Amino acid sequence: MSDEKLARAIRARSRRKILKILCGKKRKSVHEIAKELNMSESLASRHLKLLYDLKLVGQKYEPPEKFYFLRIKKLKKFFKTYEEVIKEI
Repeated sequence: MSDEKLARAIRARSRRKILKILCGKKRKSVHEIAKELNMSESLASRHLKLLYDLKLVGQKYEPPEKFYFLRIKKLKKFFKTYEEVIKEI
């Protein structure tokens, strides 16, 4: 993962909150996440898409909703990279 993508993933407070929400539960729908963060479902979906594209969260479609969950191994790698970036600063 590039430094730019890493920075982009953690820059937004909302994305950090989404990761925290998913820590406490195996999976949540976009609707549940949006409601907890008091934001629109479309905004929550955009944040989740970025986290999904970076492979930090996974998704499972169970009609009529998509559910999101943390990808623990990728997240651990993410934080290891983050620590390395911080050491460079």
